[in-house]
Amino acid sequence: MNRSIYTVALIMLTFFVISFLTNITGPLIPDIIKGFNLSLTLVALLPFAFFIAYGVMSIPSGMLLEKYKEKKMMSAAFAVSFFGSLILALSPNYFNAVLSLFLIGCGMAILQVVINPLLRTAGGEEHYAFNSILAQLIFGLASFVSPLVYSGMVSDLGAGGASSGIMSLLHRLTPPGLPWISLYWLFALISLVMIVVILVSRFPKVELSQDEKAGTFQTYIDLFKKRVVILYFIALFCYVGSEQGVANWISQFLFAYHGYDPQKTGAETVAYFWGLMTAGGILGLLLVKLMDSRKVLVLFTALALICLTLGLFGSGNVALIAFPLVGFFASVMYPIIFSLALNSVKEHHGSFAGILVTGIVGGAVVPLVVGSLGDAIGLRYGMVFLYLPIGYILSIGFWARPIISNKIITRKKKAAVN
Repeated sequence: MNRSIYTVALIMLTFFVISFLTNITGPLIPDIIKGFNLSLTLVALLPFAFFIAYGVMSIPSGMLLEKYKEKKMMSAAFAVSFFGSLILALSPNYFNAVLSLFLIGCGMAILQVVINPLLRTAGGEEHYAFNSILAQLIFGLASFVSPLVYSGMVSDLGAGGASSGIMSLLHRLTPPGLPWISLYWLFALISLVMIVVILVSRFPKVELSQDEKAGTFQTYIDLFKKRVVILYFIALFCYVGSEQGVANWISQFLFAYHGYDPQKTGAETVAYFWGLMTAGGILGLLLVKLMDSRKVLVLFTALALICLTLGLFGSGNVALIAFPLVGFFASVMYPIIFSLALNSVKEHHGSFAGILVTGIVGGAVVPLVVGSLGDAIGLRYGMVFLYLPIGYILSIGFWARPIISNKIITRKKKAAVN
């Protein structure tokens, strides 16, 4: 038996750290624009660098995992994240910001590939579904917490309240005009601590199932010849693109059109976006037990589109409510799309999952398109582009034909009484 409560706890901590480092870019965007004097297009290259790393590293990580195993891969991932954070913390400039986010993205991509099979082994196959849901809730919690940590740190450093302890040290290390750089010292410290924790931990032996193995290049070529694989790759591309396209631009939008303070109101609104996404995920879990997942996807995606419209064209007070609600209704998209995709092919699920995860590069491309359009026609109308990827997600509910549909709870008919 390879069960280990300690390893499960370590994996949950890793999920928290991945999310904490991943979803902080959006709240930082107004500060980065001001600090480095950037256009919307140039600042959009930062999330582009982060998420393109997923496209670069996801499939190679799966292949390296079989050779170097979990402990070495996780240590290497946090080492890459450490150096990426340190580069920007020591020398804050635009080029280093791009390089830093690419390296941190590489580290996070490696971790995503490693920890799911490890969770299955350490927690037990029979508890895998529950542990996966718990991991997603922890992931969402970290996404909610990280913008609030940013807001608190920047507020303390900006107000000169860093009189003692770690904040005093950060005050000395951080350039006066760039208080948000303090986060990258924090990221470097977190990564270093995680390396130490992993090195002193004992890992269970993981036997990858056939579905979790990376597969050969020929397997990927054969999969890409299938229309359904292309359609679901585009679906994941559109989902992550639209998720990041909203989250990354909320703070800048509220500042540009409604004058809200990005370090407080903007950061809090982004936090609520991620927090409500977690809450919506819990409701989604219930609904997919009561109705066809395709119907849930159509309903929630339509409501997300309505909320996006209200956020973009409503008043400031409406936008503060509508943007977080987009996160609430987007919550079911990823798990439903992923499950529909895997239930639509008969074999090579591990390789197909690798292709789907590579679709995370949508988080690189869509925010960049929004930023480029924002420079040309204004951020509001640049964000209108998000109707395209979200509209594609809506269409899935109509054309998806899974081999196996989600099991729903139905009432048993009472036997007729003669």
